[in-house]
Amino acid sequence: MNRKDLIRHLNSEGCIFLREGAKHSVFFNPLTRRSSTVPRHHEINNHLAKKICQDLGIKSIKKN
Repeated sequence: MNRKDLIRHLNSEGCIFLREGAKHSVFFNPLTRRSSTVPRHHEINNHLAKKICQDLGIKSIKKN
């Protein structure tokens, strides 16, 4: 999965960008008060993308 597609999905679900880490970005869901990190790779494994969505308490992104 493309990183930009995942970030677009996180934003559409109400998650907000908090800060940049050394090799990742931190996103926060204000509704569930949960946070998760997104690695700064061009491609993100589908299993990892599903886990990030699960950590934030949002629905998983649909595969094309």
